[in-house]
Amino acid sequence: MSNISNWDDIVKKEARGINDYDLGEVHEVEPEIVVTKKGVVDKDKFYLPKSLVERFDGHKVFFSITKEDAQNYRKD
Repeated sequence: MSNISNWDDIVKKEARGINDYDLGEVHEVEPEIVVTKKGVVDKDKFYLPKSLVERFDGHKVFFSITKEDAQNYRKD
């Protein structure tokens, strides 16, 4: 599980998956979900369960999710 004590600290931080897959930037944190946005023109949103957060190093939030699995949590 993650080492995050204050979930608001991860807002506006980079989000990465396995193999440094870019999940965009954390946009908001809901009770069970972390919402990230990726892209400039065509924005993808990912609604990722907090349980997938591995760690936060102060700059990036790391999720234990592959590029392929992340597509299951993607919405336009």
